[in-house]
Amino acid sequence: MVEKLLRLPDVMDMTGKSRSAIYMDMAANPPQFPRSVPIGSRAKAWKLSEIQNWIKEQSSKGAA
Repeated sequence: MVEKLLRLPDVMDMTGKSRSAIYMDMAANPPQFPRSVPIGSRAKAWKLSEIQNWIKEQSSKGAA
């Protein structure tokens, strides 16, 4: 199965996070958000499955 890739506007829409919050959380040590993957010389995308897992983790943290 081919992994679907999401561009930044889609990731922002799915997570409710701003661009700067996404990149700050990616840069945190340890990272608090899935890392992007390069899809071109200047383009990046995120794996849909990793974003969906991150959302599930956030939901379970809120329920705990």
